[in-house]
Amino acid sequence: MPAQACRRWATAQSHRFQRQRKCVRRYADNWGRIIPRLGGRLLGYFLPLEGTNYEAWGLVGFDSLGEYEAYRARLRADGEAQDNLAFAQQQRFILREERTFTEAVL
Repeated sequence: MPAQACRRWATAQSHRFQRQRKCVRRYADNWGRIIPRLGGRLLGYFLPLEGTNYEAWGLVGFDSLGEYEAYRARLRADGEAQDNLAFAQQQRFILREERTFTEAVL
């Protein structure tokens, strides 16, 4: 069964996040190019809209955890990926990040 890597991050509180929304979109758009090039299947990036207003999600699919580990190695060596991570750090819209692995049942 394919593994899904779920990347969840906490963003700034809603009043600040609204000002940073364009930066977060740029960050997600960049991953839209980077992730497939490095071997992941981007399932989507999701920004807060209603309810919990400080969590965003990035979902990336892999055929196995081994493929995910190989992807992570390529990610660390990729200049564009490192530039995108540096952009997020400079803009300070990621307060906390967690990774979870899930299994699709449908």
